[in-house]
Parts: sequence; structure tokens; C-alpha cells
Amino acid sequence: MLLSLFALPAALLAAPAADLNEVQTAWRLLDYIAVDYGGAVEGGRVKSASEYAEMMEFAGSVSSRLATLPPKPERTILLAGATRLQGIIARKGTPQAVATLAHGLAANLLHAYPVPLAPASPPDFARGSVLFGSTCAACHGATGDGHGRNAAKLSTPPIAFTDGDRARQRSVFALYQVITQGIDGTAMQSFGDLPSGDRWALAFRAGSFAFTDEQAREGERLWKADAALRQRVPDLKTLVGLTPASLANSIGERRALAVMAYLRRHPEAVVEQAPASLSVVRHKLAASLDAARKGDRRAAKELALSAYLDGFEPVEPTLGARDATLLARIESAMGEYRAAVDHGAKPDDLTNRALVLNGLFDDAEAALAPSASSGASTFLGAFAILLREGLEALLIIVAMIAFLRKAERSEILPYVHGGWAGALAAGLLTWVIATYAIGISGASRELTEGFGSLFAAVVLLSVGIWMHGKAQADQWQRYIREKMTHALSGRSTWMLFGLAFVVVYREVFETILFYAALWTQGNGGALVTGAGAAVAVLGVIAWAMLRYSRQLPIAKFFSYSSWLMAGLTIVLAGKGVAALQEAGIIDIAPIADGPRLSVLGLFPTWQSILAQLLIAGAIVAGFSLNRREARRTRDLAPTK
Repeated sequence: MLLSLFALPAALLAAPAADLNEVQTAWRLLDYIAVDYGGAVEGGRVKSASEYAEMMEFAGSVSSRLATLPPKPERTILLAGATRLQGIIARKGTPQAVATLAHGLAANLLHAYPVPLAPASPPDFARGSVLFGSTCAACHGATGDGHGRNAAKLSTPPIAFTDGDRARQRSVFALYQVITQGIDGTAMQSFGDLPSGDRWALAFRAGSFAFTDEQAREGERLWKADAALRQRVPDLKTLVGLTPASLANSIGERRALAVMAYLRRHPEAVVEQAPASLSVVRHKLAASLDAARKGDRRAAKELALSAYLDGFEPVEPTLGARDATLLARIESAMGEYRAAVDHGAKPDDLTNRALVLNGLFDDAEAALAPSASSGASTFLGAFAILLREGLEALLIIVAMIAFLRKAERSEILPYVHGGWAGALAAGLLTWVIATYAIGISGASRELTEGFGSLFAAVVLLSVGIWMHGKAQADQWQRYIREKMTHALSGRSTWMLFGLAFVVVYREVFETILFYAALWTQGNGGALVTGAGAAVAVLGVIAWAMLRYSRQLPIAKFFSYSSWLMAGLTIVLAGKGVAALQEAGIIDIAPIADGPRLSVLGLFPTWQSILAQLLIAGAIVAGFSLNRREARRTRDLAPTK
């Protein structure tokens, strides 16, 4: 039952700190009632008068705390449930009935009033062991058995973490709550002054005492051998909310205890098997929202940028292969959130934007789940990615090759071929680096794409205007014989090499990152087949373009090529600005409900649109000058 509530995003926190404390305390009391009521009542009779009185007190406290929460339709339902819980306890109902109702109320409470539910990164179990020895062992004992040197002095005996029955019903999140807030009326003080990471480490250590090393070894074997089992615990927020009892309902008691023994000792195993987790982006987005509420706009903007570059960018290739539409929606929403922060939007507005983003992250995690991957999806992803990324580079390279052939300058072709071949070699090196050596940061990726696109756009702009000018000239053969040697000598040939390298490497770089993500999903054969099919289609397109270009009169060829270059220049300008915006180099001014067609370099921000309009203006001006120069040349030409 607790599993459902931990599917909630951690960044939904929107209540004031006082409300947060009330929610956390009420949740902890409900969890305590669910676990400990069996020690107070059995068979309709009171086993322990003191514990029964405590259950009644705690149930009444839950009702009073719920009544103080901000009004919501759900609060009425929660209060009615709390009243039912008090009634069952007063009638000395069965432990099972109390536990079911208390756990259900706890889940509904966090659905209505979300609170942070999971650590941002895997807790350090060794750190937890050290902290337990220095802060907890004196009461709970070095082995967690509740028999520490100070235990006998306490009026309320310390919890024995080695109690298997209690451990089956207790989640790591429940332990974290107790560590954070303490327990009123007992010697269990709050450790809220400890960093959150230390409290999570302590919770994992305390939650491990009931399991043996032998169980942990068996759990490791099961975890590594069973992919279906790993899918049941895809991320840290699921792990911290999972009780051994709830896991046992789906996989059996022995296996559940073994798996929990392993994962509570090695929470990093969950993250290692689930690189698609969006916990980092959720955590940083929540931190950005908190900074904005405190009036620290600069920190809020930096955290929002980090949420994208460090949290979302690493999973972007995989998501792009699975659901490109969802990827585009998230990119737009995150850009709009950063722009809202930069323009000083009110906290309520930012909170609503964060809520929308977290809903999109939920959809993304579903799309990124291992179960969503198949051979067919990998094939289609590999095919679409290479075809999409390769077509843009292919158009430019083929136009350059056709141009040189038309100009009868085949000796310069090796520069072009060297450029794109070098880009492929550099791409292979990128694959090795991205897969086996180091990770490529989100910022590095966006900067490479952004500056590469803008450089290519500037070069293409000049080439396109030059080609258009030559399309206006007469007596092409004389021009080629007399001018081409000078026009394509020295630096110009190396510029063709550089252009071929940049436009191809930019696309190869993007494709490599997508393919590296697809490769980790284990459908290598489908990926290779999809890539091969895309290469075949691109080959047919290149052959058709080169064959058709031979049949075009040279003036028409230059005219068509110039317009092709002009169009690609506008596309690359839009993509370059968008990439630099995502890297935080250029600010974002979103256009509400603006179009987004990434294949055309069209993005709903004023900066990218203005950049494209500027390039379009330069193209129109250049082409107009070419036409005027052609008319002037014709007017000055001697008549026969």
C-alpha cells in the first residue's frame, strides 16, 4: 500500500514549513500506530494498558493535526478516515484492520500534502554505521538489539531494530521520519540538525539490523540475476517507501527478506541499475523552488539550470529515442521555468510550473522504464535518430561534392571527404569516451551543439550567398576556367574541409549520445539493424541527389544549391541558439504557445526566432545585392 505514495515526485512540496512538519508528524504517527498496535491489543482484549493508551492518544493527535492543515477537498476525507481509526481503536479492533486503515490514511495524506520522500543520491551505508555507533548505540545497542548501556535507565525501552516482525512492517522512510523528528514523550530526540544525507544513512543502517549477512548475499544474487525483480524497485524513492512485508506479497517472504537485506546495505545498487532515474532533476528543481521562495533569484536560476544539465540532460538521449514529443515538452517547460525565475515570477506561479514539470517527469520515468524497451522500439529509435541527424549533414556534404564536380575541381574533393571522414573518426572516439572513459556533461554537449551549429550557419551563409551570386552570372564555362582556381585555393579549400568536419561531427556527436543510451538497454542487434537501415536510406538519397545534380544546368544547380544552403543556415541558427539557451549561455524569453519544430530549428523563444530572422534578413540582403550586381553587369556589357 505504501508503494503508491512513493510514486509521488519529491519536488511537489509547496506547503509552508509549519504545514510540512504537521504532515510529517501525522504520517509518522499513522505509521507508528500501524506497526505497534498489535502490541497493545490482541483478540479484542488490551494486552498493555500503557501502549493502548498511547494508541488512543496518537490517533487523537492525528485528527487534531489534520485539522490544522490548509483546506483542501481531500482534508475532509482524511479527517473522516482519522475518525474511523479512532473508532476502531476504541472498539479494540484487530491489528490487521488498524494497520490497513492507518497505512491507507498515510498514503492518502501524502497524496494530498506531498513532502520530500527520498534522498537525492544513494546514502553512504558506511557513514550510517559510524553515525549509529556514535549517536544511537548507547541506547539501541551496537547491534541494534535495544540493549545499549543506557537502555536500562530509560522509562520507555529503546526500539530493537533486530525485531524481525517490526522490521517487516517498517520502511526506511518511516525510520528517517523518526530520526528527523524524534518521538515525543520518549528519550528519542530529534536529529534534525544532522544533514539530510546523514539522516538517510542512519535510516538505512537502522533498517538493516534485522537482516543477516547470509540473506544479503542471497539478495545480491537474486538482484543481479532477475531483471523483473529489479523493475520492482526502479529507484530510491521506491526503495525507501518499500516494506519487506509489501514486497513479500509479490515475490514471496524468503526472496523479499533477502532482497531487502541487500538493498538496505547497498542502496547504490538501485541507482546503478536505473540510470534513467530523474531523482536528481526533481531534487534540484525542488531546491530551485525553495531558493525562489526565499528571494534568492540567482540561486534559483542556477539550480534550475543544473536541474536541466545535470539531472535531465543525461537521460535526454534515451527519452528522445523513446518519446521525442515528450522530450520536446519537457525541454520547453524547463526553459519556461528558468525564464520565469529570471523575470522574478511569484512563488505560486513557479510552484504551478514545478507541478506541471513533475507530472511530465512521471511520464518520462514511465517511458524510460526498462519494461518500456523492446527490440522493435530500439530498431525504430536507432533508425529515426540516424535518419534525422544524418539527413541535415548529408544535404550539405552532397551539395559541396556536386558543386565541385560541376566546377570541374575534383582535385579538391579529398578535402571534403577528409572533413566528413575525420568527423566520423572523431565520433568513434566520442563513443569510446562517452561509453568507457568519462561521462559527457550536459553543458559540454549543449555547448558543442550550439557553437558548432552557429559556426556552420555563418559559413553556410557566406557559401549560399556566393553560390546565388554565381547563379546570376553569364558565361559559366569562362568563369570556371578563369576564376575557380583563385576562388578555391589556399584557405578556401581548408574552409571546405572545416565545414564538412563541423556539420558532420555536430550530427555524429548527437547521434553517438543517443546510440550510447540505446546500447545500454541490451538490444544491440536491433540497434545495429536500425542503424544499417538508416544508412541504406541515406545512401539512396545521396545517390539520387548526385545523379540528379549532374543533369541540372549549372546556373540552375547553383541557384537551387544556394536556396538549400540558405534554408539550412536558418535551421542551424535556430538550433545553435536553442542549444546555448539550454546551456545557460543565452537567456530565454519564451513565446506562449509558440511552435516547436526542432527539425526546422524552430523553437518557441524570442532569441531563437530573432536569430533566424536576422539570418533570413542577411540572406535576403545578400541575394538582392547579387541580383543588382548581375543587372549592373548586364547593363554595362558591350552590345554586339
